[in-house]
Amino acid sequence: MAQDLSIDVQHLRKVYGTVVAVDDLTFSVPRGAVLGLLGGNGAGKTTTIAMLLGLLEPTGGDIHVLGIDMSKRRYAALPRMNFSSPYVDLPHRLTVRENLLFYGRLYGVKQLARRIDEIATHMQVAEFLDRQAGKLSAGQKTRVALAKALINKPDVLLLDEPTASLDPDTADWVRTYLKDYQRETGATILLASHNMSEVERLCDDVILLQTGRVFERGSPRELIERFGREDMEEVFLDMARGRGRGLDTLKKPEAAR
Repeated sequence: MAQDLSIDVQHLRKVYGTVVAVDDLTFSVPRGAVLGLLGGNGAGKTTTIAMLLGLLEPTGGDIHVLGIDMSKRRYAALPRMNFSSPYVDLPHRLTVRENLLFYGRLYGVKQLARRIDEIATHMQVAEFLDRQAGKLSAGQKTRVALAKALINKPDVLLLDEPTASLDPDTADWVRTYLKDYQRETGATILLASHNMSEVERLCDDVILLQTGRVFERGSPRELIERFGREDMEEVFLDMARGRGRGLDTLKKPEAAR
């Protein structure tokens, strides 16, 4: 794996019985980049993130994160990674503070009490630190999940719908925070989202997934121009409705990075 890559995925495959969820997926993410992973429901986004984290074992292929082979030494990489997903609930009976304490200890965070106060303030969850996680609103749960994802100041941050259930103002604030965090720390972010304005704002590069395979790849601007559309939402709709051509047809060098 090249030293300037944070994530390197080669020929990744995941099969559930007769269902192929991820099919020969190959991509890399340079250090400090923000990559969008887009696709409809069932395209393989969440499955790919779960394999990157080592939560699912691939059927085939190789994953390296921060130069570490995740099939052999994932516990060497995990302390430098983190993730957020609305589909993974924090323990409901624990308070927000107890959840952050648990995950902070799991990641070996130093000066943990100070870090919890800091991230709680940044993510605007300080006022309900001592409330049970199960009693939070959907938007509050999303902000707490992001606080948990940032507790260890990860070098690689995997985000699955990071602004789900947030009102527009709070979602905008979270996007600004994530962009500032990435710039200040040089972290690499992989973002799965259905919010196309979010993708345009945050992502340096985008992979369009269809049935577990790379359909297209490029910067938001490149994809918009390639599809002859006004924005990423129209690009996404073209792919979803079968109007895009995809990599197998285009065979463009810039699309097959």
